Amino acid sequence: MNDSTMADGDADAQAVRMGDRRGEDRSLKAPSRPASSPSHSEEAAQASVEAFVDPKSVGLHDDGVIAVLVRVNVPDQPGVLFTLTRVIFEHRANITYVDISERRAQGIATYFELSDVEDLDGLAADLEALPIVKAVEREPSFGRIYGKRIIVIGGGAQVGQVVLGAVTEADRHNIRGERISVDTIPLVGEEDLAGAVRAVARLPRAVALVMAGSIMGGEVAQAVREVRQQGIIVVSLNMAGSVPDEADLVVTDPVQAGVMTVMAVARTARFDIRRQRGRRY
Repeated sequence: MNDSTMADGDADAQAVRMGDRRGEDRSLKAPSRPASSPSHSEEAAQASVEAFVDPKSVGLHDDGVIAVLVRVNVPDQPGVLFTLTRVIFEHRANITYVDISERRAQGIATYFELSDVEDLDGLAADLEALPIVKAVEREPSFGRIYGKRIIVIGGGAQVGQVVLGAVTEADRHNIRGERISVDTIPLVGEEDLAGAVRAVARLPRAVALVMAGSIMGGEVAQAVREVRQQGIIVVSLNMAGSVPDEADLVVTDPVQAGVMTVMAVARTARFDIRRQRGRRY
């Protein structure tokens, strides 16, 4: 092999590495990659960009949301919810969230979050006029109380350390008027983990997911890809398996992962997840 052939080979290798950094050819990967370079596929990254919902705009922007708790004096049975929502429809109010929060022998309580309510007093009076309704109570919305939700899923030890960082950082921002809550579930097993990850997209006000474990891949990685396409930010610990390749951000230290996730969703922080996508720390 002559010098020119070796030089050409070096140039080709360098081109592959540069192309991988720019996202121009993710199918060609150099044997080693700098820690700060993107690791997930171009297709997944593009889908995430298209589905991106700025988490800093979620949570406290609900000044127009009216929350009411309707206590019903009949057992949980077919037709109760229909009766209540018919009155709401007649007032042309929009139901943004509903939850049957209590189920007891003497009656049930149904929680509504409503928008476009022009006459709250009239709506409450019409609901109270129903024979099945015992009381209508005005409540603060879940967004005003619990705000944005960060979900931490994975192994118990790693989950605990991520929560330590997340709760410590959330405290700093909640004192300044933000509202961020942290939920956790320690799990093992590919099927259970994948199911839990997919369920995050169905959780009210969930904006970010932290994958905390030592090895995750397969169906779990596919689930991570799906929730990112639905607008959920995913932060992963630096672990074995393919899950880190699907995450928005990979952080080695679990406490720092919790801190950075909170910073990514807090309006009171200047951290921008869009500038950190694909990086590993």
